[in-house]
Amino acid sequence: MVTKQLSGVRDEADLRRADSLGREIFSGVANKWALLIIEALGDDTLRFSELRGEVEGISHKMLTQNLRMLERYGLLERTVYPTVPPRVEYTLTEPGRALRTTIEGLCDWTHRYVGEIEASCRRFDAGA
Repeated sequence: MVTKQLSGVRDEADLRRADSLGREIFSGVANKWALLIIEALGDDTLRFSELRGEVEGISHKMLTQNLRMLERYGLLERTVYPTVPPRVEYTLTEPGRALRTTIEGLCDWTHRYVGEIEASCRRFDAGA
């Protein structure tokens, strides 16, 4: 992955620009696994295996990739304890907790409209 360099903060935050850092960040965190990981962490500190148990269906590889990406963007903190075997814990940072607030809104929207969306899908699929 090529990281964009900050030239002008406002330009780099413009999600409409394909070459902006904002678009890179948005593309990274706006995937189902990243959103579910952030939601699962909440206010807790969890180990890798605990996170994997909280995010049903995620593979070891996808969890690892997303945790690295979220750490790179400063949305979570990874703490390694010098034990045998090593103990690694993850917790959200302040920007990660702020993003979680937005994700909670998306979760609320999903709960509120899932019935209507399901009905729409049935109508659409019946007519296809």
